[in-house]
Amino acid sequence: MTRQRLRRPGIWFAALLFAGVSVVVGCRVADTDGITPVPQLLAFLPWLLAPAALGLGLALLARWWTGVVWAVAVLGLLAWFMEPYGKIAAPGGPPVASLRVLTSNVEFGQATDPLIATVRREKPDLVFVQECESACDAALKESLGADYPHRQGVEAGGSAGSVLLSRFPLRAADRVPGTMGMPGAVTEVRGRTVRLQLAHPMPPLPGQVDVWRRELDALRDFAAAHARTPTILAGDFNASQDHAAFRRILDTGLRDAARLAGSDRTPTWPARTAGATPALGAQIDHVLVSADFAAQEARFLDLADTDHRALLVEVTLHQRR
Repeated sequence: MTRQRLRRPGIWFAALLFAGVSVVVGCRVADTDGITPVPQLLAFLPWLLAPAALGLGLALLARWWTGVVWAVAVLGLLAWFMEPYGKIAAPGGPPVASLRVLTSNVEFGQATDPLIATVRREKPDLVFVQECESACDAALKESLGADYPHRQGVEAGGSAGSVLLSRFPLRAADRVPGTMGMPGAVTEVRGRTVRLQLAHPMPPLPGQVDVWRRELDALRDFAAAHARTPTILAGDFNASQDHAAFRRILDTGLRDAARLAGSDRTPTWPARTAGATPALGAQIDHVLVSADFAAQEARFLDLADTDHRALLVEVTLHQRR
């Protein structure tokens, strides 16, 4: 009798778990980000394995065979969509130059000093810095100006400031429009023109999902417009490969350097849990490169006083055939 009384609540609870997970997975299948709370949950798609597995256990205990089939279908789709997305074909031409690229969100400038120490230690060729307000910008000029004399930036307070530092001479380029600064530049690397663009769209907060989607679409338009030019698009995208708006950027032909280096699911946010418990984080900071580049290594660096891990990648520019 007791088992029969417990069976019905078990079935209802399992059904609620499956329904919630199915909405998010359904949006992933439909290639859409949906509405709140789906975009927020999509960032943590692997987390959904836990409620789906719990529901499967409840369905088995209750001998609810329809629920068991439902759970297996949901778990199978989750496993399928956890596979990396995007192209990985290697460039066909001979190598031209190797570059070290660093991107870091310093959270309202709080992690400026740790970033400066990291740049001095790692010696990247290009540095993309997000949420670099006026004090951060001044500190970078004073501490790194000799080694990185070339810069393009957006001077602004709070999270809107951004700066791109380079060892190579830079020419100004049009910014991608957005709520927060997204400067661009053009440089020459061993005789080849390379387009550089910093990414920092709005996060998909409730009530701002349309802004987030629109600014990711602007980055996609930038990538499509420069599809035939060697390009590096790097920064805090506030999106993972499980977001349709981010996948549209990859569909223009850009490659995720972390994926090329075998680290496509390594989390970058939130930093407090991403390093210690990778299952509880999401990879929303990216270095995207055109088909002219190969990536040899991706390293995720923990900086104090910021909620993002920095990403350092080693890439090689190749001659196009």
